Amino acid sequence: MVNDARGTLLAVRETVQSELTSYLTLQREYLSGIGSELIPVCDALESFLLEGGKRLRPLFAYAGFAATGKVATAADIRAFTSLELLQACALIHDDLMDRSDTRRGKPAIHRHFENLHQQEAMSGLADQFGEAAAVLLGDLALVWSDHLLHTSGVENSALLSALKVHDEMRIELMAGQYLDVREAGERSPSVDRSLRIARYKSGKYTIERPLHLGASLAITDAAERKDLTNILSAYGLPLGEAFQLRDDMLGIFGDPSVTGKPAGDDIREGKRTVLMAMTLERADQASAAKITAALGREDLTSDQIEEIRALITATGAVKVVEDLIEGLLSNALTAANSDEIDPSARELLIELATSATRRSH
Repeated sequence: MVNDARGTLLAVRETVQSELTSYLTLQREYLSGIGSELIPVCDALESFLLEGGKRLRPLFAYAGFAATGKVATAADIRAFTSLELLQACALIHDDLMDRSDTRRGKPAIHRHFENLHQQEAMSGLADQFGEAAAVLLGDLALVWSDHLLHTSGVENSALLSALKVHDEMRIELMAGQYLDVREAGERSPSVDRSLRIARYKSGKYTIERPLHLGASLAITDAAERKDLTNILSAYGLPLGEAFQLRDDMLGIFGDPSVTGKPAGDDIREGKRTVLMAMTLERADQASAAKITAALGREDLTSDQIEEIRALITATGAVKVVEDLIEGLLSNALTAANSDEIDPSARELLIELATSATRRSH
């Protein structure tokens, strides 16, 4: 059954990739018709969207649809695919706000356009051009996500049903992003605040809301799908938090050759994650001072990163977070086996849960 689920998800993932490719080809024709200066925009977004990405959000939307017992059409999968464009918006803007240099082993979008400015010997400030381009490309990806959903070909009743979830998801994402930005300015760490950020910045729009979106496209009556929606939340919320906690672990301990990010990048960016909050709560005064001084320093050497990693591990915070991930995963798996979930979707949800939390990138 697990192999069947894995094969189904792989096939859906390939279809999502095909839909993205087709959509971006159409947008290239449109933008290049406006002016040849927009061709680098098309090139950058095609590379960003097509060369990498786990397609988790469309896959969770597909699983939410399957949880109703219905079979998704090509139009439904196009609607699910729109979530990849929302994800692109979030990542492009997130990299800009975090001052990240790379994404999946390549220059982040703002760095890419900064380099383009320098290569073409344009006038003005290269970094300012890169930042402006990243804001605009992120916004364009957000507009495209709406456009692809609206033109997916799903029935009007299904589209209207999905729009409420779609709007809530985007509002929650922006709220979570703001809380994340604000957290960097807080004077003291807070596990509760960091957990709330993990839920809203990543967890809900990665898992819970895509599940709801899929279910709302399949069953347009809100009252009829209420029990299913509650179960999907019981699965999606803990799993979304576990997903972000794994991301936080990889941001400090991940293998750069796999993650596409420099070793310990979250330390250089000064991210106040749950792992970091737990570390600072448990560290002795000297260790806490050393870790706090390192946060946000872009000039940290690999040896200094390794020293901070050792201090984090010594506090026991890594084990606490790993245990928390396993507990959240267990809660999600229990919900996946609920009677409200159509049997055909249970293995899909189980396979997605394990791959989202036991990943290396």
